[in-house]
Amino acid sequence: MSQDAIVVLDFETTGLSPLQGDRAIEIGAVKLQQGVVVDRFQQLMNPGFAVSSFIADYTGITNAMLSDAPSCETVMADFADFIQGCHLVAHNASFDQKFLTAEFARIDLEQSQPFACSLLLARRLFQAVPNHQLGTLVNYLGIANDGVFHRALNDAEVTGALWLALSDAVSQRWACPAPSFELMLKLQRQPKHQLEKFMRAYLG
Repeated sequence: MSQDAIVVLDFETTGLSPLQGDRAIEIGAVKLQQGVVVDRFQQLMNPGFAVSSFIADYTGITNAMLSDAPSCETVMADFADFIQGCHLVAHNASFDQKFLTAEFARIDLEQSQPFACSLLLARRLFQAVPNHQLGTLVNYLGIANDGVFHRALNDAEVTGALWLALSDAVSQRWACPAPSFELMLKLQRQPKHQLEKFMRAYLG
């Protein structure tokens, strides 16, 4: 897989923090190559303990659904192969990155790929939106969706479409065709009021 391949991923989990013992219960991802989805990955995974009724209601993932699912370790080993050689993107990426790092650590793998955050980029590029939750951005941008959020593949699909919208926004605003992943990473770190100055310097 060439280095311009991007995997947009989303976890559903038993809670907010792997440091508190929370585990992944579903991973969904789409692989983008030159702006086109070329592959998908979706798998429930059994964390080894029961999920709470809150999480079951929030995600729609029940203990019955997880009872026959493969272990986190099995799924994450497969997912490591899926993302090999790719850049990574997630919405509120710090959340997904900490779970990916924690689950990989359990199978003696290291999460080393660069990770872009569509939430941070949207805060900089779509400042007029009332908030930058995924559902709000999807509605604001008119991204096609089936209205189902908090299932991993659905969220990864619409985040992939959001990523392409963010890339298009950079292209159109600064006449910068096909902005690189590295540029998007740099943009997400810029203060909002510094974007124009940064892009002028970047484009020379």
